[in-house]
Amino acid sequence: MADRSIDSLPLPLEVRAKLAELDLELSEGSDAKEFPRHVCEEARHNGIALLSKYPSELHAITDNTFVQLDTKSKYNGDITQKGYEKKRSKLLGAYLPQPPGVEPSLPQERRTPVTPSSSSRYHRRRSSGSRDERYRSDVHTEAVQAALAKHKERKMAVPMPSKRRSLVVQTSMDAYTPPDTSSGSEDEGSGQGDSQGTPSSSQGSLNMEHWISRAIHGSTTSSTNSSSSTQSGGSGAANALADVMTQTHIENHSAPPDITTYTTEHSIQVERPQGSTPRAVPKYGNAELMETGDGVPVSSRVSAKIQQLVNTLKRPKRPPLREFFVDDFEELLEVQQPDPNQPRPEGAQMLAIRGEQLGVVTNWPPSLEAALQRWGTISPKAPCLTTMDTNGKPLYILTYGKLWTRSMKVAYNILHKLGTKQEPMVRPGDRVALVFPNNDPAAFMVAFYGCLLAEVVPVPIEVPLTRKEIKQRFLRLTVSNAMGDLLALIIKMDAGSQQIGFLLGSCGVTVALTSDACHKGLPKSPTGEILQFKGWPRLLWFVTESKHLSKPPRDWFPHIKDANNDTAYIEYKTCKDGSVLGVTVTRIALLTHCQALTQACAYTEAETIVNVLDFKKDVGLWHGILTSVMNMMHVISIPYSLMKVNPLSWIQKVYAYKAKVACVKSRDMHWALVAHRDQRDINLTSLRMLIVADGANPWSISSCDAFLNVFQSKGLRPEVICPCASSPEALTVAIRRPTDDTNQPPGRGVLSMHGLSYGVIRVDSEEKLSVLTVQDVGLVMPGGVMCVVRPEGIPLLCRTDEIGELCVCSIAAGTSYYGLSGMTKNTFEMFPMMSSGAPISEYPFVRTGLLGFVGPGGMVFVVGKMDGLMVVSGRRHNADDIVATALAVEPMKFVYRGRIAVFSINVLHDERIVIIAEQRPDSTEEDSFQWMSRVLQAIDGIHQVGVYCLALVPANTLPKTPLGGIHLSETKQCFLEGSLHPCNVLMCPHTCVTNLPKPRQKQPEIGPASVMVGNLVSGKRIAQASGRDLGQIEDNDQGRKFMFLAEVLQWRAQTTPDHVLFTLLNSRGTIANSLTCLQLHKRAEKIAVMLMERGHLQDGDHVALVYPPGIDLIAAFYGCLYAGCVPITVRPPHPQNIATTLPTVKMIVEVSRSACIMTSQLVVKLLRSREAGAAVDVRTWPPVLDTDDLPKRRPAQIYKPSNPDTLAYLDFSVSTTGMLAGVKMSHAATSALCRSIKLQCELYPSREVAICLDPYCGLGFVLWCLCSVYSGHQSILIPPSELEINPSLWLLAVSQYKVRDTFCSYSVMELCTKGLGSQTESLKTRGLDLSRVRTCVVVAEERPRIALTQSFSKLFKDLNLNPRAVSTSFGCRVNLAICLQGTSGPDPTTVYVDMRALRHDRVRLVERGSPHSLPLMESGKILPGVRIIIANPETKGPLGDSHLGEIWVHSAHNASGYFTIYGDESLQSDHFNSRLSFGDTQTVWARTGYLGFLRRTDLTDANGERHDALYVVGALDEAMELRGMRYHPIDIETSVIRSHKSITECAVFTWTNLLVVVVELDGSEQEALDLVPLVTNVVLEEHYLIVGVVVVVDVGVIPINSRGEKQRMHLRDGFLADQLDPIYVAYNM
Repeated sequence: MADRSIDSLPLPLEVRAKLAELDLELSEGSDAKEFPRHVCEEARHNGIALLSKYPSELHAITDNTFVQLDTKSKYNGDITQKGYEKKRSKLLGAYLPQPPGVEPSLPQERRTPVTPSSSSRYHRRRSSGSRDERYRSDVHTEAVQAALAKHKERKMAVPMPSKRRSLVVQTSMDAYTPPDTSSGSEDEGSGQGDSQGTPSSSQGSLNMEHWISRAIHGSTTSSTNSSSSTQSGGSGAANALADVMTQTHIENHSAPPDITTYTTEHSIQVERPQGSTPRAVPKYGNAELMETGDGVPVSSRVSAKIQQLVNTLKRPKRPPLREFFVDDFEELLEVQQPDPNQPRPEGAQMLAIRGEQLGVVTNWPPSLEAALQRWGTISPKAPCLTTMDTNGKPLYILTYGKLWTRSMKVAYNILHKLGTKQEPMVRPGDRVALVFPNNDPAAFMVAFYGCLLAEVVPVPIEVPLTRKEIKQRFLRLTVSNAMGDLLALIIKMDAGSQQIGFLLGSCGVTVALTSDACHKGLPKSPTGEILQFKGWPRLLWFVTESKHLSKPPRDWFPHIKDANNDTAYIEYKTCKDGSVLGVTVTRIALLTHCQALTQACAYTEAETIVNVLDFKKDVGLWHGILTSVMNMMHVISIPYSLMKVNPLSWIQKVYAYKAKVACVKSRDMHWALVAHRDQRDINLTSLRMLIVADGANPWSISSCDAFLNVFQSKGLRPEVICPCASSPEALTVAIRRPTDDTNQPPGRGVLSMHGLSYGVIRVDSEEKLSVLTVQDVGLVMPGGVMCVVRPEGIPLLCRTDEIGELCVCSIAAGTSYYGLSGMTKNTFEMFPMMSSGAPISEYPFVRTGLLGFVGPGGMVFVVGKMDGLMVVSGRRHNADDIVATALAVEPMKFVYRGRIAVFSINVLHDERIVIIAEQRPDSTEEDSFQWMSRVLQAIDGIHQVGVYCLALVPANTLPKTPLGGIHLSETKQCFLEGSLHPCNVLMCPHTCVTNLPKPRQKQPEIGPASVMVGNLVSGKRIAQASGRDLGQIEDNDQGRKFMFLAEVLQWRAQTTPDHVLFTLLNSRGTIANSLTCLQLHKRAEKIAVMLMERGHLQDGDHVALVYPPGIDLIAAFYGCLYAGCVPITVRPPHPQNIATTLPTVKMIVEVSRSACIMTSQLVVKLLRSREAGAAVDVRTWPPVLDTDDLPKRRPAQIYKPSNPDTLAYLDFSVSTTGMLAGVKMSHAATSALCRSIKLQCELYPSREVAICLDPYCGLGFVLWCLCSVYSGHQSILIPPSELEINPSLWLLAVSQYKVRDTFCSYSVMELCTKGLGSQTESLKTRGLDLSRVRTCVVVAEERPRIALTQSFSKLFKDLNLNPRAVSTSFGCRVNLAICLQGTSGPDPTTVYVDMRALRHDRVRLVERGSPHSLPLMESGKILPGVRIIIANPETKGPLGDSHLGEIWVHSAHNASGYFTIYGDESLQSDHFNSRLSFGDTQTVWARTGYLGFLRRTDLTDANGERHDALYVVGALDEAMELRGMRYHPIDIETSVIRSHKSITECAVFTWTNLLVVVVELDGSEQEALDLVPLVTNVVLEEHYLIVGVVVVVDVGVIPINSRGEKQRMHLRDGFLADQLDPIYVAYNM
């Protein structure tokens, strides 16, 4: 029953009319709020069109029906799908036969509903009339229905983006203004006719929109039925988006590699390591926690979204990547292989098509000026041009007599009144700009013909931004709270104006003709001079109104010559990249073109023509200004401002003036449909030719059909509609001729979209809906020859079934791009070749820029434009087709139909499709997301191509051309710059990017013998190196006599009691405290007494030292050594952040098993405060000793360890991976470390060293507390926290104390670089001098930050800092100091390595500036007594120096092992007691956990041997295994930070094999969504990785430890626990 056609049912006319109303209410319901009257009038016409089938009963229905509909549409709001079906079933219920077993009394919902397909067939028949079903114009929308229905079959939840509430508020409808409809009559080179600034446009029609709505509603459930995920925040929209990933076209796509797993299983469960068992997870706070793949508890809200994303991406999408060889050093991108099943052209080679011969008419004038002279003198009263005001009333009638006299007046003044008699500003042949507004065609016409009479070359351009427009846009920005973007947006609004200025400059234009009104509106300086526009040459503005001109003498007449090859005018053209070119048209071409148009259109004298098009260029200029004068026609010019007020005005003028011809765009026809009322003053019987200027666009055919369907009852004949095709280069390419044969149908073609993507013509049957319906644009112009050539490469003639670029050979065409000989030769002097290689003609052809073919009977078909062509994976797609498909998805509900841009960007060696649309302000987030997901589905289903990025921007914010259309190239530029400020973004790189390198497969393990032989054969040495041998160094180090640091301090207190060891500076740079050897010794003794008496501690007990950086910490440390206790230095809690910092203190105290805590009185108060009690349980603290109150007595004896290998202190720190680890340092290791540093840095008692480091762990603690006691030098201590108050403190201290050696951290260096960047001159005047600095060492446990060190060196070079002095050190948990730049060694070296090879654990040196080059700086010189080898972290075998491997170290000052409560012996032996699997298997090594490599340089060490440099690449724990390759976070982060100026910091991590990128935004929250595409692009381009999640956060959210290192794992945990408060989270599909 559902399949029966409704036409076969015996329905009364009233029911049929109500069904039509109901369908229209559904399809156009969303516009009721904006244009309620228009909607009801559309319904009125729909009903009339229906009733035209029954002429005898035409008046059976009164207007009451439509009045009722008007009321409904105004007050009832939009109808839902459910409501539509309910009302429809109710109307049809009495006329449908009931199926057996169904009682009529049953509820309506339980009956079998009429399916959308049956309804569709009804409308199909109604709209297409008697035409062949295959050639319906709205067949494309059925394809959308089919595609979406296909996707509906499989649904799974996909996470919607997360957006901060403040961002949602900012993009609410209050901040919007409707799209600017100030001007515009064409697409202005945007490639897709998107100048439709009003809420309705030409891209659709009554029937098309109805079909679209039926397609959507027929294939998806309503929002009330859509499944949603409460955890993910997803919805039906999210479900719909998932289908984009699951629905594929196997024959046309190769697969992107599976990013989540390398197995073929399709399980949506996250894989768990074998043997892992679920464990109890505690709940923190109110967050419901769940466990994910690797057992880490996370918040359900974020992790569920990621899990949905992973599940979606795990589903099979495309065939797997083809196998190919991967070199160790190269990553080969997948090359798109030709599809063996792709359609290929099979026809014969085409022949050139010749148009009809251009007739010779005896009374045709020899030039256009002669025609003007003839009509101006013979028929001076004949009307030439009538202009209209905004009320539709005639404003001014220009007669041929007035045109002739005023043009002469303009010509005389141009030649004789500009400049002087001896030096006139303008001579014949010079170029002159014509700057006239769109509502003043009369002034433009006078000026244009004045230029022709003066033999100067007019260059018509658009009016630049006027003062009124600037004011309007300023007010809009004020309303939307975007004052910061004022200047930028005003520039973007008038996009292309600067390029037009470049054109004027290249043409040598010095004079601009304009009207009085336009001249007054131009921006002026306070002195009244017109401002010079950016990029424009300096112009003399000349007003052409008669009152401003001198009258020519009676004996002066212009010299009127026959048409020749001189340039007549220059028409500007905007290219795909935004550049503006000038197409020169000669006088003979101008005349011949007018003659050809006259013959093709059968123009006769005194005909009336209505022109809605832009009269300054293209079809509007050719018909409305030029050909009309040749034939003495009367032009009725309809300004765009009138069309905005009354879209029916042009039809009314056709009727009022009995016009024979009208020049319109499909948009104007659509507006007339929307605004049509049943007015009696409309009759189109006089119209013999309706020229559709954009007849080549894919949507124009539906507008033509719909217009004919509605207005046929008003006298419009089908043969009147005449589409044409044109281009700036070839002028009119083809036009459909008006014919008297009403039975001859227009040419139609239903072409396979799949075939078109391969450039092949395949006519599809009606069963397959992935098609493009095209209409012919008529025949070749009279006197012209046309051929079709291949778009790329040599211009070979196409076959008859092949799509190519249309080329014409005709006198009536452009001749060159002004001043561009190279481009001119390629475009205007092209010689098509036959397959034999011979040219088809001795005459050159002109490329039109149109793609198409010549069909049967010589009919020309256009399927796209070269500027709109996008080649994705070897297949061609046209931007216009993509636009048509996007607009076919629920039109006008969520986006403004005329405000959509489609273009491609190059990412990873292929073009990627980007769609940008202006969103309606009343659309919700979920609505927009749903529309976006459906657009992706439709395009994937119809075009078999993925959309890389789909973005929605607020209304009225896309860059515009001067005529109001979208400026495509400027939009693309804004997108790539990150200045579009979208309100919704959806990236789909997983779908689109199919040419990633093949994932690296792990090779089977190679035996040790093979490795050794391989290294020998290739001439590579085993990567090992060592510092100087401690045993061979002769020095008079008195400290060597003592085995323990406590003994060294006692010795120094006896021998040099007054020697100052430590000086502490405050933020003012003055000495806050100092300690001599004796003072430190005595204070340590008192602390030892306190520990034994008050603390009751025994030998070996652990003591936590919780002090701020200073002298007290040092004294407490040595007091512990004197008492035989083991000290652990702990950073005190931050007073302003106790809640987060105190638990870390508590954890270290507990894990280290401290028997008591020693601290100062201030910290004691802090530990016992109310805030501390809220953070931790203060009752569980061990005893707390206050060292501000020390006993007076000395200890009976100072403790001396029995064995040097006993524990001296514990070094606790949190690694960058978030692991808290404490290592044990023995007395022997501590003394060896101090000696090694002393020898490397040549530290003696006479030296002073400035230290600006945190003294709690690692080398920072060693330099702060230990080295001065061992070496005897004075340490000037500068707490890093003091630099926050006084950033210049450290450098001033270095200068004041004339320090030669100084140590700092990266955070200190960054603080100085940022804080003192603009103060170098003032510091110089204060006497700051860094010339004595010999070594400035950055203490770190990471890869050297070469960009920061270089910036620091360059910045302070003016303060006499030697750039060679700046270096880095390297230490880690197992060995606190492995490398440290000494004083006598060679300067630090920098190498450049191939980043791609590094991912394969190979080291390949390249030149600076090479592609994919990565600079790496040496991490300092290897310390004396240290041996290093590079080992394979998996096999533990030694590696050659061309391999990246783990750094292993052997040294006397290696740490003894980890200190843990449970004592993990396996970890202990693996990290501290490892042996090589082959080679030197006896030496015991410690594994640093860092990857690096060794290179032998050409420099020499102090002992004369070649220097071995160590380069640290990154931590093994932080390296990310993605696609079988090893990535280091810092490399990706560096690329991301470089991608946009507002990204201040970045951190990356992986979660369930998805790459998560977190960026800090230093700017407006509106910029947040701009970053998503840029981040995705740069990671793809530079690292061949697809970003899974992009998180935009505020500045300071990424956690950084005291050493300036990013805590990526803490960040990951915070993100998954939903604690970051992100501005925006994007889940890339």
